Amino acid sequence: MATPRCTLTATLHARPEKREELQALLETFIDKSRSEPGCLEYHLQVSSDDPLVFMFYENWVERGDLDRHMALDYQQAWFKRQPELLAKPAEMRFFDMVSQYDR
Repeated sequence: MATPRCTLTATLHARPEKREELQALLETFIDKSRSEPGCLEYHLQVSSDDPLVFMFYENWVERGDLDRHMALDYQQAWFKRQPELLAKPAEMRFFDMVSQYDR
């Protein structure tokens, strides 16, 4: 398996009245994203402490793969909907792998 050179975490704070709608939308991204070239891992999680907080954890072979993913129509539509669904802007953080990746 390829070693990821780009990891993204995205923390999302749902508007309380939009939580269920947001989760349903986010779940539609999982299979699509996992089937994209360069996607090694794509996970959606919800906070154990706060059901309004979601996090994506993604590993991509290269930053270019992630950039192509984020440019796709369904991702661009999601970015436009964020102000409607999120209580504050998404917190996106990009990381480079330091430890050995042995999956």
